[in-house]
Amino acid sequence: MPKKVSYTIKEATKKLESYCAYQERCHKDVVKKLREMEMIPEAIDQIIVHLIQENYLNEERFSQSFARGKFKIKKWGRIRIVNELKLRDISKYNITSALGEIEDGIYQGTFDRLAQKRWENLKETDIRKRKRKLADYLLYRGWESHMVYDKVNELVKN
Repeated sequence: MPKKVSYTIKEATKKLESYCAYQERCHKDVVKKLREMEMIPEAIDQIIVHLIQENYLNEERFSQSFARGKFKIKKWGRIRIVNELKLRDISKYNITSALGEIEDGIYQGTFDRLAQKRWENLKETDIRKRKRKLADYLLYRGWESHMVYDKVNELVKN
């Protein structure tokens, strides 16, 4: 069996500085990592305070980066982004701030292109099943239902 590694507060702090510098992290991820390292609660609090003071850990910056990335790369809608941020215990203020990173015009354009591309790639011949598949795909990705159903109906008419 492998020997358990124990860390001093200084070692754990250095390790977490690198962890946070590599990629934006939320508090929940950092606390989870520290628990995996078997740090005691007092040490966890001390390290978290240090990371915040040294600006390694910033929940607002994390949420903005998360929203931009998931929207641009994975083409997620606002609903999915909000739900994922809530799972990470991000505050309402930071979620609102994160959604501000997505411009309405770009949001609509991305949605239109995504829906059109998916519609064209669906092999289904039954129109009802095809509409259902497109709607399910867009809803799963977190796009607003009124947008999804309007777009499905628009694409069927064309």
